[in-house]
Amino acid sequence: MLQQCPLLFRQVDATVTRINTVFVIAGVILFLITGSVSIILLVIIDYLIRLSGRKEISPTQNASLWIQRILKLPSKMEDAGAKRLAAYFGVGFMAALALLHVLGSEWGVHAVAAVFLGCALLELFFGYCIACKLYYFVRKIYPKGFA
Repeated sequence: MLQQCPLLFRQVDATVTRINTVFVIAGVILFLITGSVSIILLVIIDYLIRLSGRKEISPTQNASLWIQRILKLPSKMEDAGAKRLAAYFGVGFMAALALLHVLGSEWGVHAVAAVFLGCALLELFFGYCIACKLYYFVRKIYPKGFA
């Protein structure tokens, strides 16, 4: 089995998703500075809106499209599968941040935030998707889980 990302055979603009990533990174950093869990809850809600297919009502998506248009950034179409998988992982990370914050685990919050920010920055600057690598290993262990 070749190492690969899940494919949906539907294209999304990777430029817009990278701008979305900048907003999420900013949200996590703002959360770390302020300690306000409501920021993480807003990020989770926005992720869920985009994952549900209602991108037109996502504030992050609309702001990203506006930035792309204003800065005249080129579109770069990619398969949506990897981006969707990364969004699911993003929801998981945000939920973990919120839970660890509520439980009072400052060390846990910082550890999860560091891992998330590392993964997000790899995708943002190098197009390297950690979620795709994890997908490959999980699929090797549990092949019928993604059928």
